[in-house]
Formats: sequence, structure tokens, C-alpha cells
Amino acid sequence: MTDETEIAGLIATLPALAGYAGPAERMGGLTNRVYRLGPQVLRLPGHGTADYIDRANEAAAAQAAAAAGVSPPVIHADPATGVMVTGFIDGTVTMTPEAFRTRPGSPARAGAVFARLHASGAVFPARFELFAMIDDYLGHLEGKPVALPDGYHTVLEEAQAVRAALAAHPLPLAPCHCDPLCENFLDTGTRMWVVDWEYSGMNDPMWDLGDLAVEAGFDAAQEAEMMQAYFGGPPSDFDHGRMVIYKAMCDLLWTLWGLLQVANGNPADDFQAYAEGRFARCKALMATKEFAQAIAAVKAGPARSE
Repeated sequence: MTDETEIAGLIATLPALAGYAGPAERMGGLTNRVYRLGPQVLRLPGHGTADYIDRANEAAAAQAAAAAGVSPPVIHADPATGVMVTGFIDGTVTMTPEAFRTRPGSPARAGAVFARLHASGAVFPARFELFAMIDDYLGHLEGKPVALPDGYHTVLEEAQAVRAALAAHPLPLAPCHCDPLCENFLDTGTRMWVVDWEYSGMNDPMWDLGDLAVEAGFDAAQEAEMMQAYFGGPPSDFDHGRMVIYKAMCDLLWTLWGLLQVANGNPADDFQAYAEGRFARCKALMATKEFAQAIAAVKAGPARSE
């Protein structure tokens, strides 16, 4: 079935799209197929995503994020099929690393929208468990004609030091996006919105900040701007250390996500190169003095900066 046929069928059967007779404008999406239909956005799930996406969690999280004022309204969400319809927000720019570099104040606006989400009190159904997800992705890759990057299991074993440091001072979990690609941010110039809640869950909020810093290629000044806006002041060593740790750990996890796209034959990008690049960046950060200092700060706990 072509996308055009599927869209026509949904317009004919979904009350949320009833009567729409305009064009279907293709928008972004690495795994899913996303179309603007006038004042609404239609998301069709990508091939193979049912293997690792909990659509019921996604729908609930998207609705909670909309209620918190950080995401567009959800008009229709079918957990069985993954089809979702949301409102279209006028006057926004879809962000990229270049846009984060050139749009003044955008790192701060991202920090502010994260702060609003994390403090919203929303409770997402899923829990984002880094090491459990790594195990799950490795399980999905077993038996598939895709090879892990050389040394992956060695680095994963080294990451057990991260696991121990994070476990030393358990923290309350917050509702988190967990997949902050630049393209999931929509900027008006005064306010940032966030879309795509496929990987969302209750998590350490510093994951969102660390992951965005990686996705956007933030330099030290941009990271500081984001953190300042998030905390309303400079972060503690403990908070900053967790952000740095998650910069490496998101690459360790999303390396496997990239290989899942290779296994599923996703043509949207060169996902083999994507996976290899992420793994190389993870190893490089884990070898730095900054990373060792981050682990030490997290081990020491919140009292270090108080």
C-alpha cells in the first residue's frame, strides 16, 4: 500500500481528518512518515518500529506533554496501529544543529522547555532504563546480518563504572523526552515546542540535556546557556557530571538503534555510518579527563556542591 492510498483511507475513516481535501505535504522523519494536512499533522509509523516502540506509552506521553504545554495537542492516537494526528503549530522553525548555532537564545529556550516538562508532574507509563534498553536492542540484533562496531562489548563493560556511579545516589525520576533530536524541536523565536514521544519515559532529567548537547553539537558556551536556563543559575558539579555522562551513554545506546535501522532496511539515511560515528564519539568522550571528573562528581553526590 502506498502512503497516498493509506492517507486517503485515513481521511475517509478517521473523524479527526474528516472532510480534508487539501494536499498532504511530506515533512521530516527518520523512521516514520510524517505529513502536514492543513492544520494537522499525520504520523504514519515506520516499518519495523513496532519491534521496539511502545505505542500506548507514546500516546499517553504525548497527551501528557500537550497538557503540560510543551507539545502540540493530540487529536488522534491509535496504540494498535501507531497512527497519530496532532495539531500543527504555525510560525515555528524545525531545529537543526545549524539553527541552534544561529538562532539567538535557542539553547536557553530548549533548557526552559525541558525545565517545564520535567517539573510538570506528569507521569509517563514507561520508564526509560538505559542498560535495560541496551540489552533489549542487543537481543533484537541477535541473528540479524548486522555486526556490532569493534570493541562495543568492551566499552559496554567499561560503562559499568557509570552504572555504579549513577546508582550511588538514586534520584526521583521525571517525565523525559529521551530522544531530543534537533528536529524534534520547533522554535518560534520566543518559545520552544517538542514533538515525537516514541522513546519517552520516566528518567533522570539530565539525560534530556546531555542527549540534546550531543545531537545539536553544542559547544561549552551553548551547554552553559542551556544549563543556566534550566536551573536558573549554574548547575552543581553533580548535575553537570550527570549531563556529561549521558552525553556518552546516549551515543552508546543510539549506536544500537542505528544498527536496528540497518537491520530493518531503513533507507532514510546511512545508518551504518551513523552507528559507527556515534560509537566513535562515545569512546572518545569516555577517554577524556572531563568524563573521569564527571564520574567522580556523580559518585560524590549532590552534597559536593552544597
